[in-house]
Amino acid sequence: MARGGINKAVVQTARLAILARGENPSIDAVRIEMGNTGSKTTIHRYLKELDDSESRLTITQAPLDDELGELVARLAQRLKEKAQEPIDQALAQFEQQKTALLAQIETLEAAHGQLKQQFDIQAAALAEESAALQTTSTSLQTEQTRNAGLSQACSDYELRINDKDEQIRSLEDKHLHARDALEHYRTAIKEQREQEQRRHEGQLQQVQAELRQAQQSAMVRQDEITQLHRDNERLLIEHRVTTKELTSVQEQARKDQAQQVKLNEQVNQIDGERSLLQERLRVAVLECQSRQEALAEHQQVNKTLELDLIKAQASIEALRLAAVIATAPEATPDA
Repeated sequence: MARGGINKAVVQTARLAILARGENPSIDAVRIEMGNTGSKTTIHRYLKELDDSESRLTITQAPLDDELGELVARLAQRLKEKAQEPIDQALAQFEQQKTALLAQIETLEAAHGQLKQQFDIQAAALAEESAALQTTSTSLQTEQTRNAGLSQACSDYELRINDKDEQIRSLEDKHLHARDALEHYRTAIKEQREQEQRRHEGQLQQVQAELRQAQQSAMVRQDEITQLHRDNERLLIEHRVTTKELTSVQEQARKDQAQQVKLNEQVNQIDGERSLLQERLRVAVLECQSRQEALAEHQQVNKTLELDLIKAQASIEALRLAAVIATAPEATPDA
């Protein structure tokens, strides 16, 4: 005998509740759903009767179930298509934007590479000009040192010439004194005139020889001074030419530096544009992620709708079974 309160309606209610949760309505599950009451034999008998009744109802109500299933399927398909349409549009738009941004980035990278190559060429040319300028400066310093040495040599030669002039003037003074002495002693010592005259003439010849030698040395020194002046003028001309070349090189270096500054500004501008494009790409990626999240939400909504459809089908099934039970004669509870 079954316990009091256990009847077919209670078993049917427990079975429908288990089916609504998507679980298998076994004997133990139904007994637990009823609060662990009733014998398993009675529950098994009621479940068998319910299964038989459901089979008969399925045969009689087959067209209605097919129509409901087709309606639910069409509704689910329309919901999927409606949810998929904006997702496809968003994905197509994202792919177009991504392709355009990648093309712009490739173009800018190519331009950046060309500008960088030009910058390297200009830098190499500037380095060569700097090396040439350094060489010219070294040569100029060498010439200046040599010019200073020549100037010092000219000063030394002038001092030596002055010394020779002093010697010549001293010899001329001696010569004048000798003549005065000769005139003084000519009247006093006539007997020694020839001897003194020969001695004087000998001294005079010696003095004249020394004078001629000194004059020849002075002429040689004068020629050397003239040559030194010519060398000095030549060095001054070379110095002016070197200074002019140095000015030209410095002007070219300033132009190269200005060109380098301009190239640096162009490189900085390209870097700014590349950063802007990278920021746009990041924003596009964030939009893509947002749309992917929206897609995930749509998919979640679709899953929710599918679960609602399953629950609706279960509810329809429960209502159908309740209608069958309501039309069938009420079972007598067990004693």
